[in-house]
Amino acid sequence: MRKKIVAGNWKMNLNLNEGKTLVQNILSGLSGLTDNKQVVIAPPFVHIAQTAAQLQGTSNIFTAAQNCSSEASGAYTGEVSTDMLLSAGAQYVIIGHSERREYFKEDDAILAKKTAQALSTGLKVIFCCGEPLEVRDGGTQNEYVGNQIKAGIYGFNADQLQNLVIAYEPIWAIGTGRTASSQQAQDMHAHIRSVIANQYGNVVAEQMTILYGGSCKPSNAPELFACPDVDGGLIGGAALKAEDFLGIIAAMTAI
Repeated sequence: MRKKIVAGNWKMNLNLNEGKTLVQNILSGLSGLTDNKQVVIAPPFVHIAQTAAQLQGTSNIFTAAQNCSSEASGAYTGEVSTDMLLSAGAQYVIIGHSERREYFKEDDAILAKKTAQALSTGLKVIFCCGEPLEVRDGGTQNEYVGNQIKAGIYGFNADQLQNLVIAYEPIWAIGTGRTASSQQAQDMHAHIRSVIANQYGNVVAEQMTILYGGSCKPSNAPELFACPDVDGGLIGGAALKAEDFLGIIAAMTAI
């Protein structure tokens, strides 16, 4: 049985005190987690040690970084290595988020290198993919996302993929006034699983956790998570409010 995961990406929000309070509120309302139903919290770098300490001793809830360096160490001012993240208490790292691809021009080659670095260090990876508006309107979204998957993770073996989660972000449905339907989410998740199956076989593909990252909230989470190939969510804005985040987690644990 593949894992169900709700991951909260705080992006560049909250100071240390605000982050500490948010984690406390999440923990106080948390229930229903199991080895196959888990939560990941991805705060900014400066929060990681504090968040990891708060989560210590709580089962099936983990700390993630939002990014990492592609290099192990060296003269790279401002960068944070995977070994540093691991030593601070992170267990996951998000790689290839649409904002990193768009604003920081991270291409397929650098993302594959970051993924390799993270996996070699012992971090689990949440690998993001997704198409912009012009690709969706052009009807070539399957090819576009498939190419992101091929370039980003086809270089790894099946054993390494056990430590990798895919998150699909319909960029065209984030901040554009357009909404992705649950059927559109399911169709793309099924396509991503087929892309994995073509390279690694059906067994590996069926074990792959694929998250939905397109404006998921408590009101639409039950419908999205009921889709057979949607295994949870990578949550942005709703992860900054304990009540909303807990509502999404409840939708996942109810499945």
